[in-house]
Amino acid sequence: MRVLVTYYSETANTEKLAKGIYDGIVFVEKRIAPIRSVGGVTNEDLFFVGFPVHAHSVPLKVEKFLRKIPEGKKIALFATHGSLRGGELAVEAFYDAIGLVQKRTLLGTFGCRGEVKRDLIEKLMKKPEDRYWAIEAQSAAGHPDRADIEEARQWARWMVMKAQSF
Repeated sequence: MRVLVTYYSETANTEKLAKGIYDGIVFVEKRIAPIRSVGGVTNEDLFFVGFPVHAHSVPLKVEKFLRKIPEGKKIALFATHGSLRGGELAVEAFYDAIGLVQKRTLLGTFGCRGEVKRDLIEKLMKKPEDRYWAIEAQSAAGHPDRADIEEARQWARWMVMKAQSF
């Protein structure tokens, strides 16, 4: 089985998570690369695709990559976000991503908090409609942490075992 762990990251949160996922994958041929350096979709059997949640959605670069993955391929999605785990905005982003991978086999999703840029939090604190989220996002400082990375490693092992059973 050939596995690709690929990701889009602006603050290194998603990259950090991707490296943890990559380290958790054992006993298969694997590689890791940012989405920008993958180029065309390769012939891997399983794609781990990671992204930061942007405005409760998938960044355009990731959306374009997901659409290029051939039908029938196995995919596992992971994301970092400033919201509380299981929060509405992060969940909406996963629903968006799931909609992009129809006709592929989605094995699972993994999300964890990621530290939000200080300047973004300060900007959003000034907008009444975004203030609550900005306050919530402050508590994501220091994430993903060691516990998040370990959980991602375990999830990655489970996704590979699941992929091998299909």
